[in-house]
Amino acid sequence: MNALVVFLVALAIILVGAFGGIVLRRALPERHLTDDTKDIVRLGTGLIGTIAALVLGLLIASAKGTYDNQSANIQRIAADSILVDQILAFYGPEARPARQQLREAVDPLIALIWRQNQSKAATQSAFEEVRSGQEAYVRIAQLTPQNDFQRILKDRAVQAIVDLAQTRLSSYEQAATSIPLPFVAVLIFWLAIIFASFGMFSQHNATSVAALIVFAASAAGALFLVLELSTPFGGLLQISSEPLRHALPPL
Repeated sequence: MNALVVFLVALAIILVGAFGGIVLRRALPERHLTDDTKDIVRLGTGLIGTIAALVLGLLIASAKGTYDNQSANIQRIAADSILVDQILAFYGPEARPARQQLREAVDPLIALIWRQNQSKAATQSAFEEVRSGQEAYVRIAQLTPQNDFQRILKDRAVQAIVDLAQTRLSSYEQAATSIPLPFVAVLIFWLAIIFASFGMFSQHNATSVAALIVFAASAAGALFLVLELSTPFGGLLQISSEPLRHALPPL
């Protein structure tokens, strides 16, 4: 789901609820707007408001956790890439082709991570690996150590690049799935009911109407924030690829 579209739709529905409450207040006879009726409506909307607040809080916390996990995965991939490169540098000039192959894998890897994570929820596409990354692993595995020091470095480089691949796979598997549409629809419905009660049982003037609009935008903005954080590789709050792009200096 596009976060901006959901924000605009939610804002429109909530405002329809608010102004629908204003219209309903004018249409209903006074016997339907007694204090007892107000108490019942306020208790009901208070319950719905509490549930909506809890759900929004949990959604924001979950979305923020997803965003932080994916950001940590990108930083870990960058760190593992630097580690592999440093180990190969210590290994000697024989490892230079592997280091070059590692650099050539960065841009395709970035493109693949961002594309797969953006489309996974919609397409459930099969996991793909970067060919140049595979070739870098093959070149490292084909190194022939001449002494114990190089043998230790080779083993460590193989382990580091395996760790990098595992983090890459973890990033793919943790790709954010979109929030189900019925779930979002029910939450927007709750918010519309709450704002309808505001419109029904309050005196109306320019200030109160402006306040309703601001509050409606804030409630819809909470949904926008949830959806943006749930898709860390797209949208306005997407994770930057710069740490990974500039992790390895030119040879």
